[in-house]
Amino acid sequence: MATGLVTHPDCLAHVTPAHVHEQPARLALVLQALDGLPLFRYAAPLASDAALLSLHSRAYLDHIRAAMPDTGFTVMDPDTDEETVLSPTSLPALLRAVGAVQKAIDLVLSGEVTNAFAAIRPPGHHAERELPMGFCFFGNVALGAKHALDIHGLDRVAIVDFDVHHGNGTQALLWDEPRALVITSQQMPLWPDTGDVTETGAHDNVLNVPLAPGSGGAAMRAAYEAQVFPRLDAFRPELLLISAGFDAHAADPLADLVWVEEDYEWLSHRLCDIADRYCGGRVVSTLEGGYDLSALAASAATHVRVLTERSG
Repeated sequence: MATGLVTHPDCLAHVTPAHVHEQPARLALVLQALDGLPLFRYAAPLASDAALLSLHSRAYLDHIRAAMPDTGFTVMDPDTDEETVLSPTSLPALLRAVGAVQKAIDLVLSGEVTNAFAAIRPPGHHAERELPMGFCFFGNVALGAKHALDIHGLDRVAIVDFDVHHGNGTQALLWDEPRALVITSQQMPLWPDTGDVTETGAHDNVLNVPLAPGSGGAAMRAAYEAQVFPRLDAFRPELLLISAGFDAHAADPLADLVWVEEDYEWLSHRLCDIADRYCGGRVVSTLEGGYDLSALAASAATHVRVLTERSG
């Protein structure tokens, strides 16, 4: 079998101002770092309105479209978040990001590939039903979970989000979905100041794993061994989705968890172990954060290399 890479040049056309950490160079360098890996490459389609409306409202979709500027930039919420910004060429990127995750799920569930990586931007795990924030506009991975559940008919989909920031949007969008288990580890305290252990979902379907600043990879490994892997074992997912943010890296300018590439390698292998046990190795991983360009590229390449090693 093989590992799929789903992406699209439109994702590079979502232009942001120079002061914004979420830049086209992030994806460009990740794709460059993946060049030598044995990947089957696929173009991401544009997501349909029907797909977006599975978790977002029609009013929100209309709001996003109306906010697209003819020139310059639209700052979505100038009072609270000056870095979630639209440019004239952003809309196709937003739709391709959602479409990439859905395409990757289709490929994996059809058996065309064993696992897949959606190399996209903008990221999605902070976007709520009617609120763009943290560089995110649509809930890429949450929408992917709904696609697997409602279109493919799966009964149990697990999401593991190891981005350094809490996946508040994924949690909010799937809070009432008993068929989805949302597990997210994050530095606390840190923006967006959510992700407490008391946030457990409407059906005990959310597990938050806060990690202390400076705690490093050893603390992460212990927390995953004690909390995350047993919860996944109990849930027995039919598909494992990963929100792969690489901003917990020691070089990242926005956080302080001080992970290194070996930590991502360890975690990627262990998550593939879970997938091998319960869902035939079926993993779909999606790019989220990571804002030191060198660390992002190296860590993403490490993660995807593990997927290629495990796809045989």
